[in-house]
Amino acid sequence: MTAKTIIDVRSRAEFDYGNAPGSINIPLQEIPERLEEIKKMHQPIILCCASGARSSEAVQWLSRKGVNCKNIGSWRDIGCLEEG
Repeated sequence: MTAKTIIDVRSRAEFDYGNAPGSINIPLQEIPERLEEIKKMHQPIILCCASGARSSEAVQWLSRKGVNCKNIGSWRDIGCLEEG
């Protein structure tokens, strides 16, 4: 299996409560200030949150900045990536 970069855009408190193994927490509001760091990550980058709304917003913004990324929706759905 190839390495995947998974960014969870929920708040730190939400992330600490539960998260997908191997995911990185970058809260949505920090995405712009951490753009250069994100651009250096293995792409395509998979984004998730609680329901998919915040990660969708992050994907739209990052895509406009040239980052190859996609929205997986809820962090609980990350396991589906392992199956497919």
